[in-house]
Amino acid sequence: MNDNLTATIFDIQKNSFIDGPGIRTTVFFKGCNLRCKWCHNPESQSFNREMMFWKNKCVGCGKCKKLCQYELSKCDLCAKCTVYCPAHAREVCGKEYSVYEVLEEVSKDKIFYNYSGGGVTFSGGECMLQIDFLESLLRKCRSMDIHTAVDTAGDVPWEYFERIIPYTNVFLYDVKCFSEDLHLKGTGVSNRRILENLKKLSDIFNGDLIIRIPLIPSFNDDLQEIEKIAEFLKNINYKKVDILPYHSMGNNKYAALGKENQTFCVPSEDLIKNIKRIIGTK
Repeated sequence: MNDNLTATIFDIQKNSFIDGPGIRTTVFFKGCNLRCKWCHNPESQSFNREMMFWKNKCVGCGKCKKLCQYELSKCDLCAKCTVYCPAHAREVCGKEYSVYEVLEEVSKDKIFYNYSGGGVTFSGGECMLQIDFLESLLRKCRSMDIHTAVDTAGDVPWEYFERIIPYTNVFLYDVKCFSEDLHLKGTGVSNRRILENLKKLSDIFNGDLIIRIPLIPSFNDDLQEIEKIAEFLKNINYKKVDILPYHSMGNNKYAALGKENQTFCVPSEDLIKNIKRIIGTK
């Protein structure tokens, strides 16, 4: 493997309890090939570094404009404005890491992984789109006896799965809906390859396969659609299904990036319970 590889990471989150078993460190890769209308991490979509401006933090001092050689008419991501902003209203999202830099960061909490049955989770964006970097990280985590999880939407060539299966303990696999036309409408891409990859993965993977279904009212909360997902999952060898109800906590990120976003209703507790009943999960 090439140890000189780099990737753009937009966050390394410590002490996570929601991205696999135990206490985990989640590494968020920048770049995604889906454009989910409900995405709560819009900063993950582009592979490039981006400037984020948190208008609600700005005190109007004007230092950023004075420092910028373009007076904020455009941005070359020099990041001077982020250093001198007294309110931390500007930040560059995305940093280039080497394999060893990521390993150094995630290995700091190895004692907590060992104590809790946790480890490191590689997420995104879509971490599998930077497969060379991901494979190198997974190989080295395996050599260090660090438990690994890969969080994926599955829309990648099957060969990518074959490369990392030997070094992955858990796959967190998104199933957003079953109907192809609905998936196209909601994410911009077909789900044909996603479902095909999931079936192949479930047939050969000896680790834990966890299905994640984002519950988005007015998108996939139709009971007939949920029943189609449940029927498909009957042929999948998985450990459990997690229902992920829509939330609006990412809305301020769209504003910080200067992007528009679509909002949805937060699903009711009754709807969540009904969906879980149909899927057959707690």
